[in-house]
Amino acid sequence: MDELLGPIRSFLKCPTPQSWIDEAIKPEKLPVLLVDHANCELKAAQTAMLLLRRYAVDKDSGEALLAWLKPFEDFVYRKIGDGDFSQHVTLSKKLISKSSFEHGDELISKLVLLIKEELHHFQQVLEIMQSRGVEYGNLTASRYARGLMKHVRTHEPAKLIDTLICGAYIEARSCERFAKLAPYLNVELEKFYVSLLRSEARHFEDYLTMARKVSRENLDERIAFFGKEETDLIQKEDMEFRFHSGMPS
Repeated sequence: MDELLGPIRSFLKCPTPQSWIDEAIKPEKLPVLLVDHANCELKAAQTAMLLLRRYAVDKDSGEALLAWLKPFEDFVYRKIGDGDFSQHVTLSKKLISKSSFEHGDELISKLVLLIKEELHHFQQVLEIMQSRGVEYGNLTASRYARGLMKHVRTHEPAKLIDTLICGAYIEARSCERFAKLAPYLNVELEKFYVSLLRSEARHFEDYLTMARKVSRENLDERIAFFGKEETDLIQKEDMEFRFHSGMPS
């Protein structure tokens, strides 16, 4: 685990505060933790899909991506379905890349796998919730992702590069928190959170690698900028507890 987490700990500019962990492991916080974790998995898949549709695939492929996520979004946002997504684990067609984007094939390869894994994790969290009688209620989003994304530049390719860097930080923080939480949880949840580490660590590396490939300039300064913003979000107090919230107020 130390070998796996080493690059993530070096990338993040601060560890998760112990006060957040102390709050997260309270029994009464478990429903919020699980629901928000499920939301985060779905949002991660949605973000990857948006990147593919915006930059990498043709119109028909974009429609196939939307159809892939629709049953999951219907369940969460419209309360349609019973939570069985066994018929929706893969795409219905091969994606075709745009000829105008030179990194399209690589983006497709990495992000389709990411989407598949995030949706699988979503299903796993949902099954844990159902086994524990945790209702999938509505939760407001934390300020974390929004706080990072507000600094994304609006012109291209800077917008894509910044979005990929933000994705790397979000995935890295998720992985770090899974590892921090695992020792405090019961055997089922500890085993589950540890099982997520390898894929989440790869997602962080994939986002960072793609950002460097798209950019024609050195990204160290831009990565450091978002690292500072991410640290501020993690170390500031938050009124509401969420998976990516800061220190409890």
